Amino acid sequence: MRIIICLCISLLLFSCKTETQNSINLAGLHSTVEIKRDQWGINHIYAENEHDLFFSQGYAAARDRLFQFEIWRRQATGTVAEILGEREFKRDLGTRLFKFRGDMTEEMNHYHPRGAEIITAYTDGVNAYIDEVLRDPGKLPIEFKLLGIKPGKWTPEVVISRHQGLLGNIEEELEIGRAVAALGPEKVSELYWFHPQEPEISLDISLNADLLSGDIVELYKAYRQKVVFRPEDIIPEYREPKVALALNQLVEGKSDHHSIGSNNWVIDDTRTVDGHTYMANDPHRTIAVPSLRYMAHLVAPGWNVIGGGEPEIPGISIGHNEYGSWGLTVFETDGEDLYVYDLNPENLEQYRYGDGWEEMRQEKENIAIKGKEAKEVTLRYTRHGPVTMIDSVNHKAYAVRCAWLEPGGSPYLASLRMDQAKTWEEFREACSYSHIPGENMIWADKEGNIGWQAVGIAPVRRNFSGLVPVPGNGKYEWDGYLPIKEKPHSVNPEKGYIATANQNVIPADYQRWDAVGYTWADPYRGERIEEVLSGKNKLSMEEMKALQVDYVSIPARQLTPLLLKLELSGKAADALELLRDWDHSLDPGSVPAAIYVAFENTLGDKADERFIPEAAKGIIKYLQMKRVVDWVTDPGDEFGTQPLKARDEFLKEVFTESVAQLENDLGPDMDKWQYGQEKFKHTVMEHALGKLVNDSLAARMNLGPLPRGGNSYTPGSTGGNKRQSSGASFRMIVNSGDWDAAEATNAPGQSGDPSSEFYDNLFETWARDEYFPVYFSEEKIDSVTVERLLLVPAE
Repeated sequence: MRIIICLCISLLLFSCKTETQNSINLAGLHSTVEIKRDQWGINHIYAENEHDLFFSQGYAAARDRLFQFEIWRRQATGTVAEILGEREFKRDLGTRLFKFRGDMTEEMNHYHPRGAEIITAYTDGVNAYIDEVLRDPGKLPIEFKLLGIKPGKWTPEVVISRHQGLLGNIEEELEIGRAVAALGPEKVSELYWFHPQEPEISLDISLNADLLSGDIVELYKAYRQKVVFRPEDIIPEYREPKVALALNQLVEGKSDHHSIGSNNWVIDDTRTVDGHTYMANDPHRTIAVPSLRYMAHLVAPGWNVIGGGEPEIPGISIGHNEYGSWGLTVFETDGEDLYVYDLNPENLEQYRYGDGWEEMRQEKENIAIKGKEAKEVTLRYTRHGPVTMIDSVNHKAYAVRCAWLEPGGSPYLASLRMDQAKTWEEFREACSYSHIPGENMIWADKEGNIGWQAVGIAPVRRNFSGLVPVPGNGKYEWDGYLPIKEKPHSVNPEKGYIATANQNVIPADYQRWDAVGYTWADPYRGERIEEVLSGKNKLSMEEMKALQVDYVSIPARQLTPLLLKLELSGKAADALELLRDWDHSLDPGSVPAAIYVAFENTLGDKADERFIPEAAKGIIKYLQMKRVVDWVTDPGDEFGTQPLKARDEFLKEVFTESVAQLENDLGPDMDKWQYGQEKFKHTVMEHALGKLVNDSLAARMNLGPLPRGGNSYTPGSTGGNKRQSSGASFRMIVNSGDWDAAEATNAPGQSGDPSSEFYDNLFETWARDEYFPVYFSEEKIDSVTVERLLLVPAE
């Protein structure tokens, strides 16, 4: 009788469940593959062999993100001008210039012993879906119709492209060099927050500092920019007639690369309520639609891994397998240097090296341009790297040396080795292949172990800091690369946890200072995470989630007491009173949070105006918040002969102006000054074409506005702009004692197709800081499956 009742209940549940099943024949598969899609949009891929697993991952990812794939392919191959015209010529030129030109088999097999087979299978799967939609153009996502284009085929060279990686510091290096030329090294050291060592930033006496003002790295910057579409790119019938007005309403604000970071931590089994290790990771990047991350579950002999990664790359870069879990944050690693050469006046193709002249290597390329003749270009290379500029008047050339052009420099692909790690030792060995980007890799396993390994290809500089341009005559050379296992690391520390948030986490007794960086993110996110993790003996999943979206501001805690001592009048005094009993949390709906953030934003602007000397304005873009907070909390010579009095006058001016700006923006009623409103801290996820199309299409493509909290300096990082431009759209927390207990966010959804139900299904819950479960066992996955897809080998 119980069997009959259970059977009836099962049949009833099955009949109520909305589930579809399809079968597709695909050439290139060896055996049948089953893809189970859960209600949150994650594809769980079950294959009988490794080839079919990665073929199917490529197929499924392209099916969800085809337009994103096409733009990635064009950026990677330097073919954007082919669809958008001459304005993209320099982008394509830069892409060709910085293309990896080494041995492709060596390159692919760096990431995994069978890397060539895995990456080729993946691109074959991508192309299988492209073939499918080209046979039936009705399946093309709307973006292809709006632009009048079709997707092109992938090759492994597209996968290993470096064009969207977190690569290095060449723009910062040039900025510091220009600042030193304008102010001298001592003053520049006061303005920048260099640590934990004091770098030598004097310019070599042989350099003509005046020549550093040119647009020396224009081609580098051009190929690294996001693709921006214009009205003329859209087929007229879909175009928005009022688009010129719309284009003037783009997000404004500072671009603080130090604030775009990530958080991660691992906790050992003595510090959790259930006696299991935990891993938590929330990488912070640009907020966009579709999401930067793509989640998948890969199951085949030798593989059972789930989590997130870049959609265009095989494998999983953040997640877990049956043995352990891992995550990443940026570990500042300087893998680039700008070299300045003297050219032979008699032959500008030759540069001085040592006591003689060396010939630049040349490569010829043809760049197709929409509506125009293709252009043949000559790309030049020195022994150090791509030549970004030749100054024929002053007989100078400039080249960028890039550690990431070595084999293994493609971002995140070394995760393929991590995906199969069974122990901390195996994971650490896999980390030794992770060249780009520089990262803090963390590990937590079911045996109770936690570990941290800094990764990233790190040039050894014996006689220079790498923070300013140097002559390319042979005087300043790298002494190879530091073995990754010699970078900072730790396993099972006594305190029971490891946490990183892009701040300096190098142990004080570390010795290899010639291969680590001097610039780091502000410490505030890290300090708050450390405060929470060290403050409790036992932590739960709910507390892990609360910490990932925590909006407590350490700068607010440090600065608010100084403000409360000021004597103010009028509206400023009324606003200040609201900060008196405030808990320093930047919550949506909070009026004190809005008042404080307006003050902090104005403080940054006013500090830049006051403390950056006139000669360096336009060179130094901003002062790091840590530097400003230190000056304000412990005023010294920067405030003159009466520093305390001058500091207070400065704060009074800043606060009064910020309140006036709030009143101008939000009106006179302070009850309406809530943080998280459309005019002050919200999220809008805007499609790349969303402002160029007619209203009906825009309504499908653009998402929001919805309220947000936090800012750049809270663990729940949402960037420094009024409209959230950076932060964690993807988060994951894993309990090694119960793989089905993992939870995640991935906004706005798994699909990039505006017509898909999975385009925005995760947007609102993410904006409310809510999570969804990430099931691992087949039983749990079956209970939430809404679509089954069988990929069958074509006969």
